[in-house]
Formats: sequence, structure tokens, C-alpha cells
Amino acid sequence: MHLDKASFEDTLQRKVVLKGKCFGCSACVIVCPYASLDFAEGKPRLAKECKICGICPRTCPQYKSQLSQVEGYVFDRQRKRQEDFGIYRRIIVARAEDDRVLKVCQDGGVVTALLLHALATGLIDSAVVSGISERKPFYPVPKVATTSEDLLACAGTRYSYSPNLLALAEAVKNHTSVVFVGTPCQILALRKIQMAGLKKYTTRLKFLIGLMCSECFTYEGLMERHIQEKLGINLVNVKKINIKGKMIVTLKNGQVQTIPLTEVKQYVRKSCGFCGDFSSELADVSAGGLGLNGWTFTVIRTEKGEELFSSAEKAGDVKTRSVGEEPNALSLLRKLSQKKR
Repeated sequence: MHLDKASFEDTLQRKVVLKGKCFGCSACVIVCPYASLDFAEGKPRLAKECKICGICPRTCPQYKSQLSQVEGYVFDRQRKRQEDFGIYRRIIVARAEDDRVLKVCQDGGVVTALLLHALATGLIDSAVVSGISERKPFYPVPKVATTSEDLLACAGTRYSYSPNLLALAEAVKNHTSVVFVGTPCQILALRKIQMAGLKKYTTRLKFLIGLMCSECFTYEGLMERHIQEKLGINLVNVKKINIKGKMIVTLKNGQVQTIPLTEVKQYVRKSCGFCGDFSSELADVSAGGLGLNGWTFTVIRTEKGEELFSSAEKAGDVKTRSVGEEPNALSLLRKLSQKKR
């Protein structure tokens, strides 16, 4: 990849951050060898003078990203026109077999099941995931999970953005075999980090699990202004939030509140409108609900992903069904992928 020797100010700040295109993934912050950047209010900013090394623009998912080049790096070929949701080796509908996972998961619990299997079998010694803040209820924060208890505590989806790459920087300092779970923009950033040859991160990164994502909402808008202030729900009492054609808020006492998506669209992060990847097309394994109840639509994309999933499947940690049994989910995947692209 071409090394752009321009400064942070001339590249990312001027062409990404100031134009409202920054996803807030934090890739530029963690790769800066001079610690010139810090992360504040969901964006990078200069903490001290930029040394103009040209590394940060090479890793930004929004700066000069040539998807065809990244596809070539990951898959040794480019996506064909008819491959609506990216390149893959296998697609299935699956769910976890562990009752502990099913009690806390978002849909079928496949991601948590894969993480637990990889940890138990020694494939990894840590996982970068999003957890919940101890200070703000249902507020996502990057976490490094190293035990099954950690993973179970982090299961489920928060619909506000978590800059998980910040936790990757911590993970590679203390662990040798790391799996990363994140959104499509974060997966793209990691692939660009790999292409840039930044071995500090890439040699210890074993698997990339991507989450299907249409968009994220601001915490202040969705959680505080709408759910807490408008609907009168104390955020401490929120157990789970899901989207199945509408937003479903489940409380710890079992009560359920539904919200039309038209009411919460106003809280979508503006930068999400610049993302063209719904199904984490560059991950080793991609996972999403796609309207399913109790099951996860799973897309196995790479040889690494197939090895991980097959190992969990053979061990009985995940149960699978044919995609042919859920034609509506497959149709929705195609529709959402085309719309996002």
C-alpha cells in the first residue's frame, strides 16, 4: 500500500474528521508510534506534535480505502458482482448449545460460543469485545476478556458504538493469541493494519469475528433522551435491546417496550451513513440476527474462520441448521447488504 507521508492534520483531520466521516474506530490512535493522538468524544485528536510518519492514514477505514485491494489481500480475489454480501465459504444458521450462553446472548449466541470454545481449547488466550460500563448503564466499553466469566458478562449487543481497537492495544501487550470482535468498520481498519505490516498487532491477532451492522445510535440520543427521558425507563433496569423490524427493549423485570424504528432514526451516528458494509465482509466469520429468534445467521468467509467454526461444531458447542430453512433471513441479508453498499 502507498505510504502517504502527509501529516494527521492534512489527511485524517482534514478529509475524515472535519467532514464528519470518522467512524471513531480509534485505529489511528493505537498505531501512532509517537503517541501523538488521543481519543476523546468519540474521535481522534492531536495530543502533541505530529511527526508525519504517514502510518495513521494507512490504517483508517475512511481514508483512501480501496475495498478491492483489501479483498485481494484477505481472499486472493475480488468480490464478484453476484456476491451480494461478500465472499464466503459457507453460510449456516446456528446457535450455542451452552445454556449459560443462551441465557445472556443476543440471538443464537454463536459469537460467544465460538469465543468460549477458542478459549477452552487454547486457540486464544484473550478476546477483544465490548462490555458494559460500570459507571453508565448499558453503555458499551472496550474490554479484554480472558475467562469464560468475562465472555458471558460481555454477551449481547449494545446499539451504541464501542471503539474496541482501544482494547486491542491492551490485549497485544499482555497476551499472545487474540480474537477480535467488532463492527464492519473496525474489521476494515484491522485488515488495513495487517496490510500495513504492523506486526505489533497482527502477529498476535488470530481471528476476526465481524458483527452485522446497519448503523449505531448515539448513547445520549437513544438511551438517555429517548429511552430514559421520553419513555421514562430507568436505564439501570434495561436487560436487553434488540431490533426485529422494530426496537425491542426488555427490562430486568420481564416487561417489554417496543419502539418504531422511525422514532429512533434521528439518533443514528452520522458517520454510519458513509459505511458500505453491512455484513462485515472482511471478517473470518460474520454473524447477525437477521430477524431470527434464538438463532444466528453465520457467514464463514476464510479458511481460518472455517477452522474455528468447524472445531466448535465438532465439539458440540454450536448447533447448525441449513440456510434453506430460513429463506427470509437470507433474503434480508441480501437486501440489507445491497442497501448499505
